Amino acid sequence: MLEYIMAVMMIGAEAQGEKNCSWCTQTRLEIVEMGNPVLRQPARELSKEEILSPEIQQLIEMMKVTMGGTGVGLAAPQIGCPLQIAVIEDRAEYHKALSPEILKERERVPVPLHVIINPKITLDESDMIEFFEGCLSVDNCMGVVSRARSVRVECLNEKAEPIVIEAKGWYARILQHEIDHLRGTLFLDRVNTKSLTSMENFDTYWRNRPIADVRKEISRLP
Repeated sequence: MLEYIMAVMMIGAEAQGEKNCSWCTQTRLEIVEMGNPVLRQPARELSKEEILSPEIQQLIEMMKVTMGGTGVGLAAPQIGCPLQIAVIEDRAEYHKALSPEILKERERVPVPLHVIINPKITLDESDMIEFFEGCLSVDNCMGVVSRARSVRVECLNEKAEPIVIEAKGWYARILQHEIDHLRGTLFLDRVNTKSLTSMENFDTYWRNRPIADVRKEISRLP
């Protein structure tokens, strides 16, 4: 597996013209798209020794670079590695296109950059909420997905230390989405198919609509 990871990193480096820099921390890896079998296989757990290895530490750094400025989460299967690793960050700058009312409704606040490894998630299914989601591995597509408002995640960080995350609102949604990737599940498996839309139409018609309005519009569809 470590040899495979090194090959993935070298391919990414060569695509960036960094053939002589296998440890280049600025290299963006290629994100695999829907249809690639790796997105459908359950990712495997890592041992503490593997997490602390130079190869995995470098992979994590490259995942951070790859996600930066493009999304709020990235799971290792999305760059072709079926390992239980995800990086998450929801920057304040990503919120500028949303109204204060929508941010409040979605309970969306900035989330600092962090890593989750071998996560175990517990959902509070007594309180489910619906919002639009997208995915870096599903190009130009958004749709409404029902998720638990609150979750508890037990996992390891990039230092192989155990941590517990109690999250609600948008952060809880991000965690559920990324952990789904580690189980071979895409948001399309959970989406209300009548809500599916292109990014352009999402921006035009839906981005700043309250979810109650969205639900009402969707219910009118045949």
